[in-house]
Amino acid sequence: MCLEMNERLKTILTNASQVFILTDENVAPFWLPEVAHWLHCDSAIDIVIKAGEQHKNLQTVQRIWKTLMKHHADRNALMINLGGGTITDLGGFAASTYKRGIKFINVPTTLLAMVDAAIGGKTGIDFGGAKNQIGTFAEAEEVLIKPVFLSTLPEREILSGMAEMLKYGFIADSKLLEINLENYQQHIARCGEIKREMVKNDPFEKGPRQVLNFGHTLGHAIESHCLTTDAPLLHGEAVALGMLAALWLSVQQCGLDEKVMHDYEQRLPMLLSEAQVDLSEADIEPIMTFLAHDKKNKGEKPRFVLLEAVGRPVWGVAVDYDAVKRALEYIITKEYGKR
Repeated sequence: MCLEMNERLKTILTNASQVFILTDENVAPFWLPEVAHWLHCDSAIDIVIKAGEQHKNLQTVQRIWKTLMKHHADRNALMINLGGGTITDLGGFAASTYKRGIKFINVPTTLLAMVDAAIGGKTGIDFGGAKNQIGTFAEAEEVLIKPVFLSTLPEREILSGMAEMLKYGFIADSKLLEINLENYQQHIARCGEIKREMVKNDPFEKGPRQVLNFGHTLGHAIESHCLTTDAPLLHGEAVALGMLAALWLSVQQCGLDEKVMHDYEQRLPMLLSEAQVDLSEADIEPIMTFLAHDKKNKGEKPRFVLLEAVGRPVWGVAVDYDAVKRALEYIITKEYGKR
């Protein structure tokens, strides 16, 4: 891999007292030596953890902190997070809390992380079985987007990332609703631009940045529930289902043209073609229990991002639990991804 470093990145690396590279067992064999060599930090200390959302927890963070302490990392140390959304979320959190914060760089290796997780300064871990319950707002010094990393991804991971790209199409740029497996790489930069602009205007998610959660309110609850079953879903797969629920609610509560929802339903079989969606009516109550832990809830009602039209999102919409249940029932009757 031959990639150029900008001057800012060179300065960050030169000024670091020590460099640590956090990655997982899936990514390490493919990219760890090459990235270390490319960044001229072959002497970096590697921290390789088990792969998967189920390891994005406090126990893994403690292991990272202990490794930093073992090597006497000071406040000028640098963490490089090499991996997908789990690694960038987890590594950013570990770095932002160690000695009240050391610098970190995100090197996302999945499509989902490139267009979403690695950008925007939100870090976090799962806790109590719920997604991203503990976290910080902390910006990476640099986010290095290199499509060459996508060459080792299975198609399922690509499709998961494409779901996040479609999110940007619904909330900001309708052209992104036309992405497919042939053209998605052409739109990675545009997704990053949209998120960076929203984060710049609302860094702590107090207002319009909340529209980035389109599809995530129920999507996170579905993902958390499925992690407790024999058929876990990737983040983007759960968000794909969450977006259908949000579109259904948007038709009911915001007057969204029903055609928008039906057009999206034509895309879902592709997005979920590599997934195993095994949901039934028995799963509704446990999903609703996870929904009750959503960070955006206020009072007794969950808050959703809904659409008045493509490119016209509204955030903080209070939705009755009965309406959410009906949206879940709508998803389940469609049996997307059912094997």
